[in-house]
Amino acid sequence: MEIRTFIVEGMTCKNCKAHVEKSIKNISGIDDVIADLANGQVRVSGNEIDNLKIKQSVEESGYIYKGEANNASRSSDVWLS
Repeated sequence: MEIRTFIVEGMTCKNCKAHVEKSIKNISGIDDVIADLANGQVRVSGNEIDNLKIKQSVEESGYIYKGEANNASRSSDVWLS
């Protein structure tokens, strides 16, 4: 399983967080999504993470996709928001 972190701007409340999570979770190959309002990051885990699909999903939801965060590791470490 792969884990990646993306930077997303514009999430300001729990509804924004839920909207982004649901939108990305609907992408084929995505197992779990955790958005963190405090740091504007979205952690995505799955077997087929496609950056372009993530970008399209975020932007179609009305938020600003800023790219993938500089991940030190793409392992299956546990990440808590």
